[in-house]
Amino acid sequence: MRPVNTLVERFIPSALVFAIVLTVIVALMALVLTDAGPVDVLVGWGDGLAGLLAFMTQMALILLLGHMLANTRPMRRLLARLGGLPRTPLQAYVFVFLVAAVASLLQWGLGLVVGALLAKEVAAQAREKGMRLHFPMLVAAGFSGFVVWHMGYSGSGPLTAATEGSFIAEQLGRTIPVSETTFSTWNVVGAVTTVLAVAVALALVAPRRGDKIVELEVDARDQGVVVDDEVLTPADRLDASRFLTTLVGLALTAYLVVYVVRGGTPTLDFVNWSFLALILLLVRSPFELTALVKDAASNVGDILLQFPLYAGILGMMTATGLIAVLSDWFVSISTPQTFGVLALLSAGLVNFFVPSGGGQFAVQAPILLDAAARLGVDPAVPIMAVAYGDQWTNMIQPFWALPLLAIAGLKMRDILGYTTVTLVASGVVFSAVLLVVGAG
Repeated sequence: MRPVNTLVERFIPSALVFAIVLTVIVALMALVLTDAGPVDVLVGWGDGLAGLLAFMTQMALILLLGHMLANTRPMRRLLARLGGLPRTPLQAYVFVFLVAAVASLLQWGLGLVVGALLAKEVAAQAREKGMRLHFPMLVAAGFSGFVVWHMGYSGSGPLTAATEGSFIAEQLGRTIPVSETTFSTWNVVGAVTTVLAVAVALALVAPRRGDKIVELEVDARDQGVVVDDEVLTPADRLDASRFLTTLVGLALTAYLVVYVVRGGTPTLDFVNWSFLALILLLVRSPFELTALVKDAASNVGDILLQFPLYAGILGMMTATGLIAVLSDWFVSISTPQTFGVLALLSAGLVNFFVPSGGGQFAVQAPILLDAAARLGVDPAVPIMAVAYGDQWTNMIQPFWALPLLAIAGLKMRDILGYTTVTLVASGVVFSAVLLVVGAG
């Protein structure tokens, strides 16, 4: 894995730099491949900058709420109990992966944090019991759970396509319900098969007796968010009361129930409000809620400045007609049967340059949806192909691993060998699923 390590650590800049470089590349492509002039490209870019502000807020909330939920007291107690369940090293590695995968399918921000926290919890409790565990493998297993996030409940691509007024709905002239994407039979089967395949692959490469083991040196379990809940004034008593947060949580839950009863389907907003309602019901006071927000906010900043740049890229491609040019090229090399796999490969490549799933979807989905329409391919296929490609190469793209690695105190090179195994195993399943769907 040394060549991959060298490439990742020495030659891949920050995601923000990638967004700036990609903006320049797309501008040059528009000038060369279309009839647009410099002013047309500039105006398209400037007009597009604000085009994803609502989407940007939704993406930031997903990450913020996932981090908050993972650090609530009930969730931390649950992780502590789960940490003591594995009885052998092999059970520990596979167990951490399975829990992280389930958490990622529920909410990707939750999955990232749970993977790191559970790896540390399992390592610490195993050390107390005298069981030797390879800590980098545990952390890699936790991050590997992230390989299925875009197939799950918080998948930004499918949810965007299901949201009224989104840029995808405007392009298609209709929404694509999640029953045709996230909750389609083929995607559900694909998610389950991916989890099983990766679990087996990780079990096969897990350290055996006699292999070098790097243990967690000390009990480095995170103690959770510190809540300053000292009550000195009548206002402090309100801030320390559970009544207000519970009241809002129950009201929000009631609204979501009414929404579903009236025939509403999951959208980005619905997913965010469902997790916010759960957090409000779990926290003990506004004091704790504020502390969780402050602790999670630092993880959101990395993505906020990128989305206006992605919106500008989309604006350039739309205003200059570059989408049609790139779509023509994709149609020329595809057939209805091979389209899904080629879209997967292209999405996996683009993910290196646009590591945000939402940002990548904004840049790439319009092109692939246009190509799919020309080939007569169900729009659910390109939507999920972009989703698969995004989550697939996350395994060797350091952007989303950084928060997890910071919690674990490791570097990307420490886990990359194991996550590359996850990349291979999941890639086989993703390709097979899209081939079967294309053939059907």
